[in-house]
Amino acid sequence: MKSSPYITAEGMFRLNQELSERWQRRREVVQALAAAAAEGDRSENAEYIYRKKELRELDRRIRYLQKRLPDLKVVHDTPDNQDKIFFGARVTLETETGDEVTYRIVGPDEIDFEKGNISVDSPMARALLGKQVDDEITIRVQEETRTFFVLHFIYLTP
Repeated sequence: MKSSPYITAEGMFRLNQELSERWQRRREVVQALAAAAAEGDRSENAEYIYRKKELRELDRRIRYLQKRLPDLKVVHDTPDNQDKIFFGARVTLETETGDEVTYRIVGPDEIDFEKGNISVDSPMARALLGKQVDDEITIRVQEETRTFFVLHFIYLTP
C-alpha cells in the first residue's frame, strides 16, 4: 500500500532541510573519495571502500527525497470541524489500565515515536480519525486487542 502524501508544514521544512544537508555532505564525501582514490590500490583501501558505501547511501536517500517531496501535500490549515479527530491532531488517550498516552497524527514521513508522532496510515491513527472526546477505540496490537478512550485532543497551529 502506498503511503499517504500528507505532511505538516514543519515536516516539509525538515525534509527540505535534510535534502540540503545531504547534498552538502555528498560534496564532502566526493572530495574525500577522490583523495582516497588517488592513494593507489583501491581494492585494499579502507577509506575508499567506506566513502563509496557512504556515497551510495547518500545517493539513495537523495533520490528518495527528490522523488517524494514533489508528491507531498502540505496540510496548513486545521479542519473546519474541530470536534472530531483528523490529520494533525494531538490526541490524549486513556489505556485500559488508566495510563495516559499522547499521539500526534502526522504524515508517514514524519514518524517519531519519541515525540509521539504516528503515521496517518497506522492502525491507531486510522481508528482515531473521525472520533470525538469520550469515544472508545479498539485496535489489535500483535496478538491482543487493546481498548483506548479519547480524553481530549487539540490542533497545533502551524
